[in-house]
Formats: sequence, structure tokens, C-alpha cells
Amino acid sequence: MNDEGLGARFWVKLIGICLACGLVGLILFLLMSRAVYRWGFLGGFLAFALLLLLVGWVWDRRNSRRWDSED
Repeated sequence: MNDEGLGARFWVKLIGICLACGLVGLILFLLMSRAVYRWGFLGGFLAFALLLLLVGWVWDRRNSRRWDSED
């Protein structure tokens, strides 16, 4: 059986995705910890909620054609 496996390209992409997710997570954690430090728990939670609402709005605007075509 000649099974070459997943290949180096797959592993390089996987490592790159993991590093990118880790970096984005670190940046979000730093921003949220500073918001909690400055505005308290409720203010940090509201800032996080606003960030999620903004991301949801942008995602919805980008995918509006997909939802309109299903009706």
C-alpha cells in the first residue's frame, strides 16, 4: 500500500491557521481585558456585545443575496 499521507502542504496550512487563530484570540483577549479594566465587567460585556453585533451585521450584509435567493 503506497499511502503518502496528507502531505507537507496540508500541515503548513494547518499550522498557519492555528497561529492566525491564536493571534486573533490574543488580540481580542487584550482588547477585552482592557475594556473590563477601564469600564468594569458590565462595560466590557457591552463592548464585546457591540463587537459581536458589528460582526453579525457585516456578515449579514455580505450574505444578503444568498438569503434573498432562497425565498
